[in-house]
This record gives sequence, C-alpha cells and structure tokens, in this order.
Amino acid sequence: RELLPPWLVIVAGLTGIVLLCVSTKDVPITPLRTKYGIVLDAGPSRTILFIYQWTTTKANQTGVIRECSSCPVQGLGVSSSSDSSQKVGKSLEPCLNWAQKEIPAEKHSQTTLYLGASPSMRQLNFTHPTLPDGLLAALKSSPFDFHGAQILSSPEKEAFHWVAVNYVLENFFKYDWRGQLVPSGKGMAGVLSVGGTSAQLTSKVEEGNQAPKEGVRLQLYGQTHNVYTHHCPCHGVDQLRSRLLSMLIQ
Repeated sequence: RELLPPWLVIVAGLTGIVLLCVSTKDVPITPLRTKYGIVLDAGPSRTILFIYQWTTTKANQTGVIRECSSCPVQGLGVSSSSDSSQKVGKSLEPCLNWAQKEIPAEKHSQTTLYLGASPSMRQLNFTHPTLPDGLLAALKSSPFDFHGAQILSSPEKEAFHWVAVNYVLENFFKYDWRGQLVPSGKGMAGVLSVGGTSAQLTSKVEEGNQAPKEGVRLQLYGQTHNVYTHHCPCHGVDQLRSRLLSMLIQ
C-alpha cells in the first residue's frame, strides 16, 4: 500500500487545525408565518363566512392561499338587514364565534375581516357602502380586524369567480414532485355563472385580440390576464323555472 505524500498530510493537518479554531454558530431557520383572513360573502339570498389561510410562500410575487372552512349564516343573512338591523347582527354571531375557535387566539387581532356584497344588495349604498347599525356593531365587536364593506361591480364579481375556478383547477401553477411551485402550462378555463335573472360567461381574452372596455385586467403569478364577461339576460334560474312550469302545465 502506497503512503500519502508528506505535503498532502501537512496540508490536511493545517486545514483541520484552522477549522477547529474558527468559531461557528447555528443559523436559525425562520419558520413560515401563517396568516388568516375572513371574508363575509353577502349575496342576495344568503351570507357565508369563509376562512382563508396562507403563509409567506409566494409564486411569482402572488400569494398562495387555501380555504380552511366556511360557515353559512342562518336565515337570509345580510340581505334581510333592511327588515331588522339587530336581527341580522345577531345572525352573524354564531359564525363569528365559530371563527374565533377555528383561528388561534394570538392571530385574532391580525386577522382581517372583509364584507363583500354584490350590486343586488340594495341595503348598502352603492357609492359609499354603509352598514346598518346592528350589523356594524356585530362586526366591530368581534376580535378580528374589520376592514369595512365593499360592493363589487358585476365585472369584478365575475372576474373573482374566474380566478377562483382556475385557481382550484391549478391552471395558474402546480406543485412538482419536489413540492415546489411551477407554472402549470395549462390554458385557462371559462366560467358560466347562472344567477336568478341572468347568466354570465367569463373568459380570458387571448393575446393579440383587442380587450373589451368592460374587461378586467389582472396580474397574477407573473402573468397578465384580460378577463371579459358576456352577460346573457333572461337566462337565469327564475326564467328556466318559469319555462319548465309552462311546459309542465301544457
């Protein structure tokens, strides 16, 4: 067996001595901060409280969230506020109390609380959204950080539907075998939303085509999307039900 050269043994020894003399310290790994958000979705017929959760992880400067759970408000929810302001405030309390149990107590003051309503909510002023006293008292008395109410225009509302559907379908991004976020490479799906009196078809305007003026421009996950909604009046659930009853009667 051949012996190692003397110079190599000397270099290795000196390297070992230097490494032993150099002071070292552990570099702490900062844990991911978990944040929560609450959205009260106030529609014309019912109100649902949603809890969302996310961390500091982002995909191309856009947050990655997930829906934790939801709580349907009993009765007509916010839409009945014109009849009894105190009653609708009381109807929210069970869901707000439930949310306090779902979210850690130390996160309550940092959890934002929003109320979003569609334009059909005539109880809220469209230009300057205001809440009835009973509803406002219920939201402000909660330990969460209430950020006010917002009435969504029809293009914004349908654009949010489009984002939600394509987000769930992982059309914006996906997780690879290492658990890292990568572009999905899939196309975007269109969304057909059927309401009571009309239907809306929302889709992305492809590059090169002129975007309609009524469209919404979105910057998500490093890409720009021009989303347009085509309204189909008189094609809602109420009209379909009337046609069905007419056919049955005939």
